[in-house]
Amino acid sequence: MLKSALIAIAIAIASTLAVVVACQAWDETPAPAPADAHFTTSPPPVKDGRVQLSADEWKARLSPWQFKILREKGTERAFSGEYHDTKTEGTYVCAGCGEELFASSTKFDSGTGWPSFWAPVNDTAVATESDTKFGMVRTEILCERCGGHLGHVFSDGPAPTGQRYCVNSASLILAPTPAK
Repeated sequence: MLKSALIAIAIAIASTLAVVVACQAWDETPAPAPADAHFTTSPPPVKDGRVQLSADEWKARLSPWQFKILREKGTERAFSGEYHDTKTEGTYVCAGCGEELFASSTKFDSGTGWPSFWAPVNDTAVATESDTKFGMVRTEILCERCGGHLGHVFSDGPAPTGQRYCVNSASLILAPTPAK
């Protein structure tokens, strides 16, 4: 009995430490770039369906905050991103390459502090890979065209997919639907 209680305490401490480490990583990140800081140049060149730029080329195209998120797999603090509470209709595109990623019609309030969507705009817009940082196993989501880090996907979203694509605002640009 004592042994199982000690194991439970050790697991709780390890889980708490993983969260603390993750939060410290967030606290070291710079403030988000202003809305007008993104995509100031033409879309990057595409070869064989993929954007292939050097780190220096990415740094020249992106704000420092966007580079941290998209190219270095950073994370915004919850409730700090530009789009976490946005209700504007439109299409969310990759801040790195302009690829269409999510429609505002699939955006929902997950209460997490990050923009959340129940599906990408199509089956080929978003790629996934396993992420085991911070002692957790998660599914990372990336822009299929440029490989930019977007966030993570979880299986606790609403119908019809049951998915929650939890995305960093700095990895997105909202292209509003034109007024009629």
